[in-house]
Amino acid sequence: MRLFLLTLMLFLTSTLSFATENKMSEPSTTVKLTTSLGDIVIKLNPEKAPVSSANFLTYVNKGFYNGTIFHRVIPGFMAQGGGFDTSFNQKPVHAPIKNEADNGLLNKRGTLAMARTNVPDSATAQFFINIKDNGFLNFTSPTASGWGYAVFGEVIEGMEIVDAMAKQPTSNRGGHQDVPKTDIIVEKTEVIE
Repeated sequence: MRLFLLTLMLFLTSTLSFATENKMSEPSTTVKLTTSLGDIVIKLNPEKAPVSSANFLTYVNKGFYNGTIFHRVIPGFMAQGGGFDTSFNQKPVHAPIKNEADNGLLNKRGTLAMARTNVPDSATAQFFINIKDNGFLNFTSPTASGWGYAVFGEVIEGMEIVDAMAKQPTSNRGGHQDVPKTDIIVEKTEVIE
């Protein structure tokens, strides 16, 4: 009986130790964007959007977003960034990822979603922050027109910074519309605890 209890205690101790080590080694899912207008803190949702969250973290950890701009800002709609530097050169990106818009997360005010072309599985580095609820961007069916845009996180601090972006005057630049006249720069991105 003593041997059984000792074995059980050792098993439970090692299991608890393993679980604690694994929990500590899990990547944080909170990211801070330091922008020229102020800080925005984002909580990712790797449970419902594992591919999009991992993709975003890969770019964050490589410093890819540092020095990029929010190049498309439309009041009452969204603020898009993650693709162009301050000279309006498009940065080279990794391969496109799977569209996870069917994950149940909705394009509500303050959520982050992957930007893409008309091809559903074409998202790479660019993302946007919804300035208002944009239900028309949600998944409706697994068709080209119904896929929607994959939400993978939400702003938990600094939504006033996103609202301030929407007040900046915009113009056309480099063949793009709705470009802020004064660069809104992502100075630094970092994973925080």
